[in-house]
Amino acid sequence: MTAFWTLFKRELFSLFVTPLAWVLIVAFLLVQGMHFFVLVDHFSTVADVAGDETPLSAFFGNTVLHYVVLFVLVPPMTMRLFAEERRSGTIETLMTAPVSAAAVVLAKYAAVLATYVAMWLPTVLYLVILGRTGALDWHAAASAYLGVLLVGAAYLAIGLCASALTRSQFLAMVWTGLVLLVLFVLGIGEFVARDGTAMHEVCSYVSVWAHMNDFASGLVDSRRLVFYGSLIVLPLFVTTRAVDAWRWG
Repeated sequence: MTAFWTLFKRELFSLFVTPLAWVLIVAFLLVQGMHFFVLVDHFSTVADVAGDETPLSAFFGNTVLHYVVLFVLVPPMTMRLFAEERRSGTIETLMTAPVSAAAVVLAKYAAVLATYVAMWLPTVLYLVILGRTGALDWHAAASAYLGVLLVGAAYLAIGLCASALTRSQFLAMVWTGLVLLVLFVLGIGEFVARDGTAMHEVCSYVSVWAHMNDFASGLVDSRRLVFYGSLIVLPLFVTTRAVDAWRWG
């Protein structure tokens, strides 16, 4: 546990000592701020809103901007985690230290996940604004943030795995972006495939759009939890095995 916390603090410091994390956080908050402003302005000027859509559900689920931000945000956050250490040779020092491969992987993952959570924390102010101007379903809000956490945690695990499989930060970023894009496009197939077919079932199971719509509506489906749990555990397991392979040559 001591080794984990030491590595966690080291990795967190290395993330914030460079401009990258600060640039990503500022860009993220600017985009989300404009996104929130546009949605609130839309709901305040349009009298007849289709269905049961609310600013909360629109912000977290019914807009492609939410997913574009994740596609742009996650690859650069994770690309350097292992790739840079392998390129610079500092991974050799880390591998000779009395620390397990699992501790190394989990420390790096926890550091980047904490950074991701820190990016989203200021958006809680949006809920405060909505709560002061009208009724707000806090259960749905908590569910929406759970969805954001699960999606982000899964995407970051994929990015960490990609970074462990190459020495190039650029390749790690490209591979992560491609995997996330494939998952998103496969999910879009839910709206294309015919209802009742096996393809439609597969697409709806992996559709992040459908998942976030459910979470933003206050619906926490156990199937979603299993899916994202698997999408987190499997890349972390592969990464741990890769780190073990480096250690034993």
